[in-house]
Amino acid sequence: MAKPSPAHPLKIALFVTCLVDFFRPSVGFAAVKLLKNAGYHVIVPEAQTCCGQPAYNSGDHNNAVQIACQVIETFEGYDYVVAPSGSCVSMIKEHYPRLFDGTSDWSKKAINLADRTYELLSFLVDVLGIKKISGKNLAKAAYHDSCSGLRELGIKMQPRLLLSSIEGLKIIEYDGAETCCGFGGTFCVKYSDISNKILTSRIHQLLPTQADTLLGGDLGCLINLAGKLKREGSPIQVRHVAEVLAGLTDYPAIGNLKD
Repeated sequence: MAKPSPAHPLKIALFVTCLVDFFRPSVGFAAVKLLKNAGYHVIVPEAQTCCGQPAYNSGDHNNAVQIACQVIETFEGYDYVVAPSGSCVSMIKEHYPRLFDGTSDWSKKAINLADRTYELLSFLVDVLGIKKISGKNLAKAAYHDSCSGLRELGIKMQPRLLLSSIEGLKIIEYDGAETCCGFGGTFCVKYSDISNKILTSRIHQLLPTQADTLLGGDLGCLINLAGKLKREGSPIQVRHVAEVLAGLTDYPAIGNLKD
């Protein structure tokens, strides 16, 4: 695969994700801004849809395969596919190749797409080699690692490295950072009581940090955490890490109609 360089333009496609598209478009705008600031043109294919993870996790193999085929076709011809979600990227990188028999053309195409697909911050740090982000933010923030991003993609230091370069931003580590928030896609619907207990535990670990902001890289986790914080009456604001890195903090925090 060609090494990305502004001197040799590459075709980078943004996989927006369903949650970003429907609930938090500002995360998509932030992703585009970060990639453009790095010197790269970004394309957002209009034909893209869900990655198929809900169907896959529910055991609906046939629909998961059909969705995967549509995604594979949509993103053919791009050098890299980048998404602001460890969960969706993990679906493409780790699970798409398992949907096929290993010998078909679709299997080869799935492996090819998996090799070209990256989570946004991993792409910025590990592929583009970016170590610093200019900007200023006076927040005192905690960071929550998503299960898919952390355990399947190895995303841990990348967001912290970039956040540490922002002037005035203080990052606080908390005990529940690497533990599931209880969302788990359809898990929170099937097992709502268990999900709520897990979520309550995360919030009780977070509150003593006195952070004023909670950041993360997966919108599903962040929506779940933001909802619980609101119900608990907490003033902690929840944002996607890309929004902070891109300086798009004029948007209301997740779950806030207005600041």
